[in-house]
Amino acid sequence: MSENGFLTHAQLKTPKAAAIAGIVVSLLLLSILWLLRTSIPADPREPGAWLATDTRAVTVALNLVPFAGVAFLWFIGVLRDRLAQLEDRFFATVFFGSGLLFLAMLFAAAAVIGAIVLVASVSTPHELMNSATFRFARAASYIIANVYAIKMAAVFMISTSTVVIRTGIAPRWIAYLGFLLALLLLMGSFFISWSFAVLPFWVFLISVYILFDNLRGGSKADGG
Repeated sequence: MSENGFLTHAQLKTPKAAAIAGIVVSLLLLSILWLLRTSIPADPREPGAWLATDTRAVTVALNLVPFAGVAFLWFIGVLRDRLAQLEDRFFATVFFGSGLLFLAMLFAAAAVIGAIVLVASVSTPHELMNSATFRFARAASYIIANVYAIKMAAVFMISTSTVVIRTGIAPRWIAYLGFLLALLLLMGSFFISWSFAVLPFWVFLISVYILFDNLRGGSKADGG
């Protein structure tokens, strides 16, 4: 294969890889959110009665977090590869940094919830629920996930929308939708319990478009 043919083949694979990674991370994040929201009350001041019930759904959600993190890093990596020479230092810092901070906050919140479940498994739930440690851990996990992680998700959506506009890998209306949803996260995430679903929904939307657009382009190229 010639050098030009190799580069063309690599360029065709990059958006497809980004799309697959985006779809995987979207489905994982939505699954994690659904499992946690249906098992743990949204109010961080709740008494912790869910600890006395079956916590297997919470455990499954926490075990999915590392896989979602790997897929998210893959998504970031292939998008940066797609940018290639178009990536400048300022943009790279915001795009890559916000993605890493989002993952850090997500892992921190999962670790705190996991610690609560672990302690509950080796002690009586009633004893843990009445402790100040539980109330602190519950409030800390809520603030980390619903304030800091979501704010970083909003910054990531803004930077990714800029990628869309600069590279044309998706229609501009998807980028404008990303800006609008990111603004919603920045301003009202603390008051909307399901706001965490905005990021995976938007990543899924852009990823599905990139995948189908790449498949159409690949079919045309093969047929031509």
